[in-house]
Amino acid sequence: MYLNNKKTNQYLYYWLVAMFILVSSIIIVGGLTRLTDSGLSITEWELFRGFLPPLSNFEWENYFSLYKQIPEYKLQNFNMSLKEFKVIFWWEWAHRFLGRIIGIFFLIPMIYFVYKKGFSKTRSLFLIFFLICFQGFLGWFMVSSGLVNRVDVSHFRLSLHLVTAFIILSLILWQILNYKYKCEIIEQSIGYKLPSIFLFIVFLQIIFGAFVSGMDAGKIYNTWPLMGNNYFPDDNIFSNLFQFAALSDPSLVQFIHRNLAYLIMIIFSIILYFVIKDKLLNFYNIIKLLGLALIFQIILGVLTILNGAQMFLASMHQIGSIALISISVYLLFFNNRKLTNSF
Repeated sequence: MYLNNKKTNQYLYYWLVAMFILVSSIIIVGGLTRLTDSGLSITEWELFRGFLPPLSNFEWENYFSLYKQIPEYKLQNFNMSLKEFKVIFWWEWAHRFLGRIIGIFFLIPMIYFVYKKGFSKTRSLFLIFFLICFQGFLGWFMVSSGLVNRVDVSHFRLSLHLVTAFIILSLILWQILNYKYKCEIIEQSIGYKLPSIFLFIVFLQIIFGAFVSGMDAGKIYNTWPLMGNNYFPDDNIFSNLFQFAALSDPSLVQFIHRNLAYLIMIIFSIILYFVIKDKLLNFYNIIKLLGLALIFQIILGVLTILNGAQMFLASMHQIGSIALISISVYLLFFNNRKLTNSF
């Protein structure tokens, strides 16, 4: 018989919380890696060999010589010194190191909990582990796009890499909430559609946020609420918005990113209306929290634009997205607490 004691469940809960913190950390470090243009400093995958950083001058020179062969160095950083290279190297190395730590710290405890609780009660953990492994492949898939004929990675691959990280984070949080509230059921509900639509639009906003970051689109049109002299960007025509090429146009991507924020605020206002109208008292606290996170994120977004995507503000804006996604997942879970517990 599989053991299913209280202590094992506590260990499982704390482990999931630790994984949530680790995944949040790698999202933040990944954002800083992009903001510092450090993502192409390591030009090989190095699944195992890169676990340790360079320990000798020879190793440093070897990494630097490999970097000198790619377009980013030849076209953009041709005057870079070894000392300057080390700065961008450490960001990318830290990002990859955290990825390796997450993989190890997830796999080993997962094996233990599968042994203790059985496969049927832990099968959701296998999906998360698969996504973590797949995320490593996506990371290299993204980096490889910037090694030939480009000085930056593909913004499409960057968005796929980022969204997968947020999916992993959301699934871990869902399991944490499943465990924490497994014995509680509420009868009040906003309805399935609104919280689901809200979370979907927030994820869509994350995608366009990655597009903005990948194309440095936050460094243009540093005015708000207008983009230049008009609501619509001055350098475009409205019909371009309905072409696939719009996804690779920095000004249009920034325009969509701005307007998705307004749409998210509108959907939140509708949710707030129904919570107040139907007197859903159990939702008051989470709606307050979600509203604060949303206002905070919009203010950070405006400040980031006004300051030309200054690094601190841009990083805080990404941290705000972690909070917004997390609370949105919490709202969806809280609204559908009759779901079968995976634990």
